[in-house]
Amino acid sequence: MPNPLIQSYDGHCSKWGEGPIWWKDALLYVDIAGQTINRLNCDSGEVHSWNVEEAVGCVVPTIQEKLAYAGASGFVIFDPETNEKIQLGNPESDLSPANRFNDGKCDPLGRFWAGSISLIKEEGTANLYQLDNSHEIHLKLEGLTNSNGICWSLDHKIFYHIDTPTRRVCAFDFNLEKGTIKERRFVVDTEAEGFDSSPDGMTIDTDGNLWIAFCHGGCVASFNPNNGKTLKKIELPCLETTACTFGGSNLDRLFVTTGIHKDIQEPDAGKVFVIDGLGVKGLPAFPYRG
Repeated sequence: MPNPLIQSYDGHCSKWGEGPIWWKDALLYVDIAGQTINRLNCDSGEVHSWNVEEAVGCVVPTIQEKLAYAGASGFVIFDPETNEKIQLGNPESDLSPANRFNDGKCDPLGRFWAGSISLIKEEGTANLYQLDNSHEIHLKLEGLTNSNGICWSLDHKIFYHIDTPTRRVCAFDFNLEKGTIKERRFVVDTEAEGFDSSPDGMTIDTDGNLWIAFCHGGCVASFNPNNGKTLKKIELPCLETTACTFGGSNLDRLFVTTGIHKDIQEPDAGKVFVIDGLGVKGLPAFPYRG
């Protein structure tokens, strides 16, 4: 197989890009520090940005043609046509500004899962929540520090999650109907696999393998969750590789968001990268159904 082709988009440079998701022939992602939600047209390279006036950790589409995000003020419904915001609740309002929401996604039944991060790196003070379709917020995991990448197995029976400082991927039994998780176990130890950086955003391919972007690591890598072994590592010309997702018309292009390192000058930092020629495909995203 030829080497994968790596390209970047120049239409928008994020201070800290995160949370990419492929939806309706475009890439949605956030710039946490820039306080924007962005939509990248990958054919033209054009980027449309909405300033939501707060740090926004992740964004998902809704079935009502709006957007839902989790950010500094909690869970929010955002109308991209009018810029109207509807606050749905913030379970960590008492922890602000030390904590804010971070990465998240919707499960196959359209419930929005998002976790928080301790910005002061206080161990055990972050959590993972689920926003159900009735706008009720449920605590799902506690005692975290930096809740990050999540995804579900192909049969929707396993929930994968990263608490970044542990440098490991956890797996839980997932009950799709009830939206519950139990029986935590560790399936990938990235440090033991030779990675000295921080596992961040995560996605899954149609072979059931996990793809993880490594913050401070300048790379994305795939892992077999059945044996924990590294399958492939792809280096990118930007140290802060933050999250990844499959997109394109065939879901066979891997998009990677990046951020700007506080001390290092890099010409491609903050851009969205796309990797072609991997020989694998991803899965469609799920919208929020609330």
